[in-house]
Amino acid sequence: MSERPQRIFITGASGCVGHYVVEALIEQTSHELFLLMRNPAKLKVDITQRPGVHVVEGNLHDVEPLADLLSTIDTAILIATCWGGADEIYKINVDANLRILALLDPDRCRQVIYFSTESILDRENQPLKEAGEIGTDYIRSKYICHQKLSEVAIAPRITTIFPTLVFGGDENKPYSHISAGLPEVAKWVKLARFLKADGSFHFIHAKDIATVVAHLVDHPPQPGESRELVLGTPALTVNEAVAQISDYFGQRIWFRIPLSAGLADAIINTFNIKMAEWDRFCLTYRHFTHKDVVTPDQFGKDTYCPTVADLLRVSGIQGKQT
Repeated sequence: MSERPQRIFITGASGCVGHYVVEALIEQTSHELFLLMRNPAKLKVDITQRPGVHVVEGNLHDVEPLADLLSTIDTAILIATCWGGADEIYKINVDANLRILALLDPDRCRQVIYFSTESILDRENQPLKEAGEIGTDYIRSKYICHQKLSEVAIAPRITTIFPTLVFGGDENKPYSHISAGLPEVAKWVKLARFLKADGSFHFIHAKDIATVVAHLVDHPPQPGESRELVLGTPALTVNEAVAQISDYFGQRIWFRIPLSAGLADAIINTFNIKMAEWDRFCLTYRHFTHKDVVTPDQFGKDTYCPTVADLLRVSGIQGKQT
């Protein structure tokens, strides 16, 4: 624990990751929390569990009214993000975050935990130029904001989080985009188990993200330690993931048909499928992996979902009978 309770400002509390982070900080710390929310009704976490949890009604379109509050903050956790609408995306994902950073007091604020995305990094954890050139509006906005972080006064105190594929959600928390589709896995795995694809990825459950964030709040990176953390389990190939899912459902794999990039191009051309530049780039890049990925294990904490089977299990998806 830190020497004294902190004043922590959080954006994005109503989202999937935000719910887990707020829950962890309420249950595991005595810090005073200030949750910026446009619609408090969306928050399903019980904030009456203990004193010191405040909902600050407002939105990221105008953060100036928050100036007095932000000047007293010890840690800021910036999770909020906008996914759609070009103008809105840049106003929220770039302008609002940079303005919040400018309003924090560098002499008081001990740390900013800023949420970016793995999509803007290459396999060496360096900025991926294609993300800034041909990425979607969302990805470009994250790329631009990341590039500008070094220009703010509080830059030395920023810890940037790059979540990989995020799973999470339950009856009391909104589901992530990926978890929302998990119930369909049992249907497509019956076919997918017979296909072989070249690709790999990392994933992370939102509860594991929250565990890491709660640790960082009280244990900021020290001089010489990295302030850019890619959160995810060790890299998993697509074929390994399909095999694990198949095993979970008791589906045997008798053979596999390779799916080549050439075949994908043929299908795209034959059916005149329109693809954005970023989508085509992803199709050829295939291995979205990074070095030195982080899970709670690195901080001496238990990882909630280290395997694909764990993801399915905690999502309430029934597998084979054991």
